[in-house]
This record gives sequence, C-alpha cells and structure tokens, in this order.
Amino acid sequence: MKYIVLILFVLCVVYIHYRGKVRYGFWRQLSDHSTFTAPLNVFMYLFSRAPTTPYLRPEQFPDLSLLQENWQTIRDEGRQLMAIQQIKASDQYNDAGFNSFFKTGWKRFYLKWYEDNHPSAMTLCPQTTALLRTLPMVKAAMFAELPDGSRLPRHRDPYAGSLRYHLGLITPNDDRCFIEVDGERYSWRDGEGVLFDETYLHYAENKSGQNRLILFCDIERPMRYRWAQRVNHWLGRNLMSAATAPNEPGDRTGGVNKLFKYIYAIRKVGKRLKAWDRTLYYLIKWVLFAGIAAAIFIAL
Repeated sequence: MKYIVLILFVLCVVYIHYRGKVRYGFWRQLSDHSTFTAPLNVFMYLFSRAPTTPYLRPEQFPDLSLLQENWQTIRDEGRQLMAIQQIKASDQYNDAGFNSFFKTGWKRFYLKWYEDNHPSAMTLCPQTTALLRTLPMVKAAMFAELPDGSRLPRHRDPYAGSLRYHLGLITPNDDRCFIEVDGERYSWRDGEGVLFDETYLHYAENKSGQNRLILFCDIERPMRYRWAQRVNHWLGRNLMSAATAPNEPGDRTGGVNKLFKYIYAIRKVGKRLKAWDRTLYYLIKWVLFAGIAAAIFIAL
C-alpha cells in the first residue's frame, strides 16, 4: 500500500511541475512547497469547475462585478489608508505567507482572511468591508501596494483551492508595471479586474515611476460536485485561516503566524550557515528532507 501512495505522490509532483510553460529547475522544485501540497492541489484541479488555465475571464464570476462597479469607492478608502501609512509591511514576524515579499517593497492592509473582516478594516474601510460581506465567494481580501522600483520574486502559491482577483485602483496605467503568470503578462489599469490561477509560477514588477494600488482577493475555486466544494470550503476555513495576519494588535492572528517568529529564528540560523558554508548548508538541508520523507514512508 505504501508503494502505491508513493507512486501517486510522485505522479502528482510530476504533474504540478509540468503543468505550466514556466517551470522551476529540478532542485528548486524538489524543495518548493508545491511539491508537498501536490496531492491536495491535483485534487482541486481534477474537480475544478473553473478552467485550469493561467488566466480566467472575470465575467465567469458575475458577482465580482459588484466590486468593479464600486471601484472608485474602494479606491477612495485605499487612498485614505495610504495617506495615514496603514498599507505597510509587517513590523513583526507575524505574516508567514508574505514575509519574503516585504523585503522587495510590497505592502498590504488586510480586509479579511478566511474569517470575518478584521476590526481595524471595519473601522478604517467601512464601505469596502460592507461590500465584501455580500460576497461569500471572496475568502480573503486586502489592499496591496507595489511601489515604484519594487518587485515580487517568481513564486507560486501553495493552495489551489482559490483563484486570485486583482482590481486596479490607483495604477500607473503603464506596461512597465505588470504581473506575469506562466509567461503571460498583464498590466494593471484603473477600474479593471484580472483573474488568474496563482498556483502557476508568476512574478510582478513596477518600473513605471509611480506607485500601484490594487484590491487583492482570493476567490473560492468552484468545484464540479457539492461534496468537492465542501472539502474545499472546509480546507480553506480550517487550514488557510491559520495564516491570518493582523494589521493592528486588536486583529486576529492565526496559529501559523503565532508560531512564525520561532520558525523564523531557526531560518535565520540557516541563513547564517548558508553565508558561512553553502555546501554544508545544502548537505544539512537535504539530509533533513530525506530523513523526514523516510520517516513518513516508514510510518505508512
């Protein structure tokens, strides 16, 4: 039985790796989180009612038109947040999902994350949070700023149970400010929305000379069958909600982010080791990975 499980796992990883036109190298893929979540994500693709393409048409989700129709109202609340400098990087190690993006200039202000709206968001953005409450398909939402000169490194998100929607609010309206998903570029425009599958490799860059502000939303992936939709909904509520990060001390912090400062302390030790001796760092890394994989295989 354990060999069947192993073969299925390997097949899922191979599928994830070859799914798009843009791919990681072998060793990078082997250590990427998409390798470990491959069986879960293959389940999502297999039973997805939405096309499994890099970009999708927002019109396939008619409820999203409510956000586009009110984009100027949303923009105004986002502009007010920028004025009081509330769209910002985390000043503590309590945002595991986006921690690496802060180093390259990206900023955010959470509106909701797989739960109800943050108290800080309801106070500072009452109209936007009211709109989001009428859209249960939107599981997570935030204002996301990409200042001039900043970029997001190439990556893929770990969970295929959602799709990513961006609504342009204050953008350069310039092709030098773009996102590239599986090799296809899109440049944000004020009042326009774009929908894509964030589990394809993608990156973003802004060299326009102006800042970019968008509404960033995770949309629950629609599934072919009710039982599959219930599985997706349960996973989102019970796994993804653990990654809730606060804007202010009164906001909820998920379990993953409560632990992240301790995990990051170990990561910093690893960075120092890598700077001192890269060969030793990678030797220890792969011995640990191999040991964990062997332990799981023996336990099956």
